[in-house]
Amino acid sequence: EECELKIIEQEKEVTVLPPKEACKCHKEDLAKALKVDLQTGLSELSVLQRRSKHGWNEFSVENTEPIWKKYLDQFKNPLILLLLASALVSVITKEYEDAVSIAAAVLIVVTVAFIQEYRSEKSLEELNKLVPPECNCLREGKLQHLLARELVPGDIIYLAVGDRVPADLRLIEVTDLLVDESSFTGEAEPCNKTDSVLLEARDITTLSNIVFMGTLVRCGKGKGIVIGTGEKSQFGEVFKMMQAEETPKTPLQKSMDRLGKQLTLFSFGIIGLIMLIGWLQGKRLLSMFTIGVSLAVAAIPEGLPIVVTVTLVLGVLRMAKKRVIVKKLPIVETLGCCNVICSDKTGTLTANEMTVTRLVTSDGFQAEVSGVGYNGDGNVYLLPSKEVLKEFSNISVGKLVEAGCVVNNAIIRKNSVIGQPTEGALVALAMKMDLAEIKDIYVRKKEIPFSSEQKWMAVKCMLKTEDQEDIYFMKGAFEEVIQYCTLYNSSGISLSMTPQQKAFYQQEEKRMGSSGLRVLALASGPELGKLTFLGLVGIIDPPRAGVREAVQVLLESGVSVKMITGDALETAVAIGQNIGLCNGKLKAMSGEELDQLAEAELSSTIKNVSIFFRTSPKHKLKIIKALQRAGAIVSMTGDGVNDAVALKSADIGIAMGQAGTDVSKEAANMILVDDDFSKVM
Repeated sequence: EECELKIIEQEKEVTVLPPKEACKCHKEDLAKALKVDLQTGLSELSVLQRRSKHGWNEFSVENTEPIWKKYLDQFKNPLILLLLASALVSVITKEYEDAVSIAAAVLIVVTVAFIQEYRSEKSLEELNKLVPPECNCLREGKLQHLLARELVPGDIIYLAVGDRVPADLRLIEVTDLLVDESSFTGEAEPCNKTDSVLLEARDITTLSNIVFMGTLVRCGKGKGIVIGTGEKSQFGEVFKMMQAEETPKTPLQKSMDRLGKQLTLFSFGIIGLIMLIGWLQGKRLLSMFTIGVSLAVAAIPEGLPIVVTVTLVLGVLRMAKKRVIVKKLPIVETLGCCNVICSDKTGTLTANEMTVTRLVTSDGFQAEVSGVGYNGDGNVYLLPSKEVLKEFSNISVGKLVEAGCVVNNAIIRKNSVIGQPTEGALVALAMKMDLAEIKDIYVRKKEIPFSSEQKWMAVKCMLKTEDQEDIYFMKGAFEEVIQYCTLYNSSGISLSMTPQQKAFYQQEEKRMGSSGLRVLALASGPELGKLTFLGLVGIIDPPRAGVREAVQVLLESGVSVKMITGDALETAVAIGQNIGLCNGKLKAMSGEELDQLAEAELSSTIKNVSIFFRTSPKHKLKIIKALQRAGAIVSMTGDGVNDAVALKSADIGIAMGQAGTDVSKEAANMILVDDDFSKVM
């Protein structure tokens, strides 16, 4: 017993490090800080003590109010209270018809508002769905299958393909680990993860040795130490912010509240004035009071609430015909008052579908690609002639597209990709060139998968129909692929690589990257060390159709449009210029820069900023609040969990109906059913 007490005292000294500190620790130092043996994991006694301090690994959602209380809350409106008071006075003065008509109007208004607005608070409950029910954990030297809610800081977790990360983890072992962090950052492209120590930690979304609760393992496997559970995880931060946020009142609600208070003062003023005049004339005060009350009741516009409600209902019905769901009646009016629209980039302004838009071949041909998404709609145009290319009408472009299609594991089915988005973009490119079936003429003999260390993938193939030597196809980062190339393709002929050619490719890769494109290099050849360089492809998640036109109409109408993204500066600026933000006069600010500004300074600076990049949910909330302090009526559009807090705090939260997560839809008060950004107009 004395020994157990000693262990418990030691457990109280366990240091839990935040992600930005844990990423800079060696795994041995982290294990020491968390008092865990990397070979055996925690003991059951340690787990019990830590749980008493850190709690369960879950979010506690408070019980929602009962229906009757929600209904009674509708009567708190000052104008409704004033109408009820006038109905009571009408009963006292035996004006029963007036009393019945006023009471009926109040009941209709209150009931319609209740039916329209009654929704249980599901957005917090939806966050819980991102915590997986079970996980694989090392405890007492055994690999155990546990409920994720039982995890505590210091637990050692094993991750495999398809697993949702059960808590915030510092990775200590990885094998080709790719993690989909779209639920956390909003960006579709899976992140390469490593177990290496990071020298600096500037932005939480770039911590390559940390995986966050709710994210999804797309490829490989890993092992990590739990550094954050429940409300102390990064998703817990989102949860706490959502709990703390109250949905703001709309301009109409504020105006009606103000009118109700003014009418109340006006009514008391009339009653007081009539009684004063009667008293001066020597008349009975009771009769003067009755006259004053009658005049006050007559002055109250009992028909106003029902007229306003009917008007708003008609507005909701009109929006529904445009495939826009409005969850709360007053939002219809707020939409017309909105003067700033903040929008998430990925999945909102863009379709969250990676697309090849640019090609540069090894012999200098350049081509641009039209069409968006995982389909064959669009063409490949040779520049500057704008000639439409198909199959091998240009041998250099054809060989480049062929390689991208063969060194590929993605499948496009019904306009959606099964596999990596980047690989899906290469398959869609082949479809536009009528080369999608070319993969079938090869037999794959070997695959060298992509890894974060080597930054390339290769496949070894042979032709089905001809007895030829094997051929390798490689794709990956330019600086890695070029090291395996001794030749370059020139109209189907392999020539020796020269320093001048390498310099040209490097210049093109830099130019494409600076315009926001993700650049992949492609090569092929009989041996990995003697490959023929084929060229570069530029990939981006382009704007949705109609977004540029919608932004222009909004700007011309005096509505400011701001883009908020977790992406890098180059990509954010490229999309901003593409959709015409601020007519091309862009000013960008990072999440890190946001953190350095005081409230007053931010409120004055924020009006001139069009793009916010490398942002977290906390930054998005800060932007919305700063704009509201500056007097703006702010709309926020988004589709991810990372947008939910901002959606809830904005004057109008607008979620995407198809691409949107359940959390974002519940936090928003308006939903665009077909994800059409132009419907906000």
